[in-house]
Amino acid sequence: MRRTMYRTALLSGASAIIASLAATGAAQAQTEVRWMHIETDPGYLEVWEDMVEEYNAANPDVNVTMQFLENEAFKARLPTLLQSDAAPHLFYSWGGGVLRAQAETGVLMNLTEEMMANDGEWSDSYIPASLNGVSFDDEIWAVPYRMGTVSFFYNKEIFEDVGINADELTDWESFLGAVEDIKEAGYVPIAGGGGDRWPIHFYWSYLAMRIGGQEVVDNAKTGEGEGFMHDAFVEAGQELARLGALEPFQPGYLAATWPQTLGLFGDGGAAMILGFENTEQNQRNNAADGEGLASDNLGRFPFPEVEGGVGQVTDTLGGLNGWAVTHNAPPETLDFLRHFTSVERQREMAQAEMIIPVAVGAEDGVEDPLLQESARQLSESTWHQNYFDQDFGPALGRVINDVSVEIVSGNMEPDQAVQMLADEAMLQ
Repeated sequence: MRRTMYRTALLSGASAIIASLAATGAAQAQTEVRWMHIETDPGYLEVWEDMVEEYNAANPDVNVTMQFLENEAFKARLPTLLQSDAAPHLFYSWGGGVLRAQAETGVLMNLTEEMMANDGEWSDSYIPASLNGVSFDDEIWAVPYRMGTVSFFYNKEIFEDVGINADELTDWESFLGAVEDIKEAGYVPIAGGGGDRWPIHFYWSYLAMRIGGQEVVDNAKTGEGEGFMHDAFVEAGQELARLGALEPFQPGYLAATWPQTLGLFGDGGAAMILGFENTEQNQRNNAADGEGLASDNLGRFPFPEVEGGVGQVTDTLGGLNGWAVTHNAPPETLDFLRHFTSVERQREMAQAEMIIPVAVGAEDGVEDPLLQESARQLSESTWHQNYFDQDFGPALGRVINDVSVEIVSGNMEPDQAVQMLADEAMLQ
């Protein structure tokens, strides 16, 4: 009897060891997919985490892990990370010149063959403009994720108190007049984020687009024609300097980060903010009370035209973002991206007010009125230009951001700024 019990115990122990080894082997066989992002919104992250959990549960041999880097730290550290063993397998991309520069270093996976397989089944699932924004020389270097446009958001109560009709702010002179009226009424006209620098470059970029038009901007990107020495870029700087002379931003704006700027606007501390399509949600998240301005107190209008300029008010500036994949990423990375950017997942994110989707058929998920306005503006866009600081490449992009802040703060003359840009462009 004792011998039988002993034998049973041995068998049970052996079974436990085998089961343990099997479990260990399964764990070791699990493929990790490292996903690096810059998202800070808790609500957005919750949506993503649910999607990752769903995918991991359906694919037990894969473990998608989310890695976060703050926006500026991401820009600073990513080039080094991409050359290391700790490189993410997929990461957030703004497209444009930055994506091209990354592709040229050889650290990215060329996605053309995969996305064009089966008569372009995967590539055809996205709006063509979104795919064009992550492609160079007929090769695809990222999976499209979302499109967006920068526009003015305003506090309706302040506008009503001052007596301003946003529908009439279609030209630059009317806009500058409104800035003066708002300031005279005792309000801060615009929430500005000079500490991060890039929020100010939106003004210079839009002015260059409105004055010079697409051909002039494209020539600056390719180095053709007069490049940055075209008069349109000087004029853009002059108009930006005019805005800066009105002191339209809050005291201390040169040190303000973008989250602080959103919080100021959400707290009712400024009449306007020039921001992304999801400004409604972001101002709420960064407001002191976590609620911000009520939806019915928020309005939106496009960046105005400049009299005599070539550009149109229907020309849009904004993001065309995607997910880039590193060259040594496991095949499971692409499978996850198919899932994550599918029409079903894109519709979910649109319903959560996270994105203006790029997946064909997901546009019906956009329900918020202000996001619908952004989506409509993009659908009617006569020219969609990616953010200058991304489209012109990292080095030139930093100079664009810097000179924009220097001009608006009165520390640099527009012609000096243009010369700096032309000099940097020569080094590209």
